[in-house]
Amino acid sequence: MERTGKTSWVLLRVVASAHLVAIAGQPVFAGVYLSGDYDGLRLHAAGADVVTSLGYVQLIVAIVIWVRLRRAWPFLATTAVTAAETVQYFAGLDGALWLHLPLGVLTVAGLVALVVALWRRPLEAVDA
Repeated sequence: MERTGKTSWVLLRVVASAHLVAIAGQPVFAGVYLSGDYDGLRLHAAGADVVTSLGYVQLIVAIVIWVRLRRAWPFLATTAVTAAETVQYFAGLDGALWLHLPLGVLTVAGLVALVVALWRRPLEAVDA
């Protein structure tokens, strides 16, 4: 495997893992708000900005992997997660909790599955 391919794959793992850590905080911040601490809403809103930004960074890295390594699945999976996050973000802004909450659960589950898939594949098998 060429060095650039391994570096790109490691970068995708790092960004996706940071993305997962950030998204894991969102239900916690929402719970803080729902238990009566109104600062939780501010933290949830700031967390949404971080999560969404990391999703777009992850999408850029996935595009690089698709172009350089001809691996489309990380791009397709990241696109699905990022699209769901974007819809969820605007549903939250509009107060559409009927969509925001279940889509949040699905988005977290999808990102967990994606991160597991990225880390399960050995770096030596990236070119295979």
